[in-house]
Amino acid sequence: MLKSFKEKFIGDKAFYVRYITLAVPMIIQSFITNFVSFLDNLMVGQLGTEQLSGVAIVNQFVFVFSIAIFGVVGAASIFGAQFYGKGDNEGHMHTFRLRGYMTVVITFLCVFLLATKSDFLIGLFLSESDSTGSLELTLEYANVYLFTALIGLVPFAITQVYVSAIRETGHSFVPMIAGVSGVVTNALFDWLLIFGIGVFPELGIKGAAIATDMARFIEMFIVLGWAHKNIDKNMYLKGAYKGVYIPKELLLSVAKKGTPLMMNELMWVLGITALTQSYSVRGLDVVAGLNIANTITNLFNIIFIQLGSCIAIIVGQYLGAGDLKKAKDADNKMIFFSVAVCFVVAMIQLLTGRFFPRIYNTSDEIKALATSFLVVSALVMTFCSFSHCSYFTLRSGGKTGVTFLFDSVFTWVIVVPTAFILSRYTTLDIVTVYFIVSFTELIKVAIGYAMIKSDVWLVTMV
Repeated sequence: MLKSFKEKFIGDKAFYVRYITLAVPMIIQSFITNFVSFLDNLMVGQLGTEQLSGVAIVNQFVFVFSIAIFGVVGAASIFGAQFYGKGDNEGHMHTFRLRGYMTVVITFLCVFLLATKSDFLIGLFLSESDSTGSLELTLEYANVYLFTALIGLVPFAITQVYVSAIRETGHSFVPMIAGVSGVVTNALFDWLLIFGIGVFPELGIKGAAIATDMARFIEMFIVLGWAHKNIDKNMYLKGAYKGVYIPKELLLSVAKKGTPLMMNELMWVLGITALTQSYSVRGLDVVAGLNIANTITNLFNIIFIQLGSCIAIIVGQYLGAGDLKKAKDADNKMIFFSVAVCFVVAMIQLLTGRFFPRIYNTSDEIKALATSFLVVSALVMTFCSFSHCSYFTLRSGGKTGVTFLFDSVFTWVIVVPTAFILSRYTTLDIVTVYFIVSFTELIKVAIGYAMIKSDVWLVTMV
């Protein structure tokens, strides 16, 4: 029995070398990015509750934008990974070109909406419930931060188009270097511009937004510079800008397989936004507490997020090469590894999470809420790891219709209504509401397990 278990779930040295070589740069990049977000959040938190809450609300909209971008590049990436695994450079080039077009459209629409409807959108997260902050000041600070941060959305979108294609070729080190450079820039200029160090003006939260914009441009220049200087490693760039043609068959295939994925990403992130809005009806303290907790939790969640992303790449390459047996074997081993690692990470968060909120310059009530939210997040992390791996397994085989049901439909049918009802129509305290909503993840785990076991995702599409 033990031998059978090891054969199914434990890989050899070569397997883990390949998996970890791909995953570690992605994890490091994501960790540094999230760590700087934590420092950014911490420095803004020194300014006061209104500033912290205003930035938190705007970052929710930026999060929606980033997920929308990930959705459109991810739709083409399903085919990109399989084209690369097949050795079809022209097909890979067409997927690169297509994700560029889709990204332009999404960026324009999001910037236009945020620029013209800012007061309305921000106001959705401001509740008259008892809190320690001023709603008017929070709205003012949020607008200041938003209109400066909009500039950085353009280089971010361009970078994601390139990074997604680069990672499909197995070169995850360069995006890591670009990410590290960007976040170091962000951290440095956060400190200089928020507090007015030396010759730099004291700009408060506007300084934080400017620092983020600078980081986005630095990251973009590094990624694009390396990609175009190393065409032999990025064959999809050959001819990418010499025309606008995309084969009709690919367009139809991406529309068929990718549209559910794009809609899933969009509906999911809108669901998370609606979830946050439900929590926000309990007051500005809850918004601030959630912001602190989410920023810290993101530092721990990057492990299962990036390990899951690697599943889509490695399994997608095996599927593209037509080796279904290796695809299934690799998937089993990667899921087990991810869940095991995340159990350890969850225990670390459970033991250390309570120390982080103490360093914020905010009220004791907000610190206590943040600590409680962190405990709940740690308890549910291992389950989130499995469902995340399930999602990327299904996506690697092009089962985007299933992932749409699995992810965004689940969010809107189960998670959002639960939060909406409990936050508005019960007297349960917000931590209990957060706990119940978080552990609806168990339903998703059961569905994911059934779908993985059924092997419906073992499909070669290219």
